[in-house]
Amino acid sequence: MQFATSPDAPRPAGPYSHAVRVGGFVYTAGFGPQHPDTGEVPEGVVAQTRQVLENLRVALRAVGAELDQVVKTTCHLRHPEADFAGFNEVYREFFDEPYPVRTTVGSELPGILVEIDAVAVSGDTAETA
Repeated sequence: MQFATSPDAPRPAGPYSHAVRVGGFVYTAGFGPQHPDTGEVPEGVVAQTRQVLENLRVALRAVGAELDQVVKTTCHLRHPEADFAGFNEVYREFFDEPYPVRTTVGSELPGILVEIDAVAVSGDTAETA
């Protein structure tokens, strides 16, 4: 197992690693929209989703993976009915077809609008169709 905490992602809010590579897979923690240098949270679901996905990207890179190796995401939206369209708009900027499988749920997210975690195949086992 290879555990990693990236200096380029926001510091963990608790006792956990950003990502772990085990076997042929990479698992990430859930990432919020905090800027890694300032800790600031941008306004609105579009800006927050963009920051979350940038945070996720650097966590994956800490264990040698990229967003195009993601096979599954779990996405939490504080206001799913109001924010789903804006969230999807940005999500499409980071993922290409065929999109990873995804679960999107409404969640209690104090102070933020979006949180995402991912499962990816590791670089040495990734195959493209």
